[in-house]
Amino acid sequence: MLTQKLQQKLLQKLSPQQIQLMKLLQVPTIMLEQRIKQEIEENPALEEGREDGEETEDQFDDDFEQDYDEAGNEVVAEEPERNQDDEFDLSDYIDDDEIPAYRLNANNTSADDERKEIPFASGTSFQELLLSQLGLRKLNEREQLIATHIIGNIDDSGYLQRDIHSLIDDLAFNQNLQSSFKEILGLLRIIQEFDPPGVGARDLQECLLLQIRRVSPRTPQVQNAILLLEKNFNDFTRKHFDKIQKKHNFSDDELKEAIDEILKLNPKPGNSLSESGRASQYIVPDFYVTVSDGEMELSLNSRNAPDLRINRTYSEMLETMAESKGKADKRQKEAVMFVKQKLDSARWFIDAIRQRQNTLLVTMEAILNYQQEYFLTGDETKLRPMILKDIAEIVKLDISTISRVANSKYVQTPYGTFLLKTFFSESLQNDSGEEVSTREVKKILQDCIEAEDKVKPVTDEELAAILKERGYNIARRTVAKYREQLDIPVARLRKELL
Repeated sequence: MLTQKLQQKLLQKLSPQQIQLMKLLQVPTIMLEQRIKQEIEENPALEEGREDGEETEDQFDDDFEQDYDEAGNEVVAEEPERNQDDEFDLSDYIDDDEIPAYRLNANNTSADDERKEIPFASGTSFQELLLSQLGLRKLNEREQLIATHIIGNIDDSGYLQRDIHSLIDDLAFNQNLQSSFKEILGLLRIIQEFDPPGVGARDLQECLLLQIRRVSPRTPQVQNAILLLEKNFNDFTRKHFDKIQKKHNFSDDELKEAIDEILKLNPKPGNSLSESGRASQYIVPDFYVTVSDGEMELSLNSRNAPDLRINRTYSEMLETMAESKGKADKRQKEAVMFVKQKLDSARWFIDAIRQRQNTLLVTMEAILNYQQEYFLTGDETKLRPMILKDIAEIVKLDISTISRVANSKYVQTPYGTFLLKTFFSESLQNDSGEEVSTREVKKILQDCIEAEDKVKPVTDEELAAILKERGYNIARRTVAKYREQLDIPVARLRKELL
């Protein structure tokens, strides 16, 4: 039986503008340019450029405070009553060709000012270098095709990522070529003769052997290194030097000389090439922090404040429609609705870019003030315990917003370029009851390990005892966790010979 009832609900939903802002907040600077380019291609009412008669930055601040509250939500002003017969008011869009105030900056630069553009390198990729060497070999068309397929499966580190049986199946399905294990292995041996030495290896042991077998002359040290890699590779990687010496009757000097020869080899030969495509991958910082006379200065990467405006043609089109007399037909109404929709979308996007810029600056300023001692000195032990909630309470934004900013943004400081989230850390108490950052403890661990005797490295138990002496009562398993987070191996793998 159908019944009618009155129900009251309180729902909280994100508007399309807020969703757009959240998506823009989490993208880094280098991806923001691509996102803006995509929006300009999809929306003809939005365009890049700058015109004369621009306003000042102070007006941008006033406009922002009027349009957004402290929580970053847009404040919608009450609109005057309209006639129900009117779909919309065209006069609202007549002045949309004005330059948004968010991107107005005084151009007070000179030739002597520091330029912060980051150069991008370009060159031949690793696979292209291998293919150029392949072209110097006398191979028939079938062998060229198979060898090219093998090179295509070699990663940037120089390793063959697929086994030979899988390559046979790939060639049969993709190239309609029936090949054998012997044929592919023979072509792989040819590729393994290419430069850099070690390329085309299927594992680390083969990579090192390919390199050391090309060492000339074959000294006793090189011969012992080959024997060690061929017969005792697992013991070598686990640093069971006693077992190796007992098996081959190596003296301490002979073992050390053989290991020294191995340490000269490159475990990732592909990375040694300056022409590799990896050379063009750079971190583009979102913020710049400089310290001068004990004062910190924060600036936002100019790529985060692009020049965007409403297309004048579209605004003039609406103005012409508003001045036209007579009743509009269906086609004219659809055209006006299309222009209105595009102008609304352009406005929302510009507002989202403006609010993104403000949110980034406000969040970074809060982090800068919170970690003032670190940014002034560069000493990691000066880092205070800081979690997302601490910054969220300062800037009066949601924790999720701070997380979006911290997870993908980089800051360039006088001490290096860092991801913002690295400045966030949990806290622990020392013996005096003072709250200290876990980054401080990790820095002490790292310093202790760097200063240790490599012949007899300190164990996790000994590290825990050292920290306890300094007032940090931390369990051994916690020390092991911090050591793993620092990518430091256990004491046995850090051992070295005299």
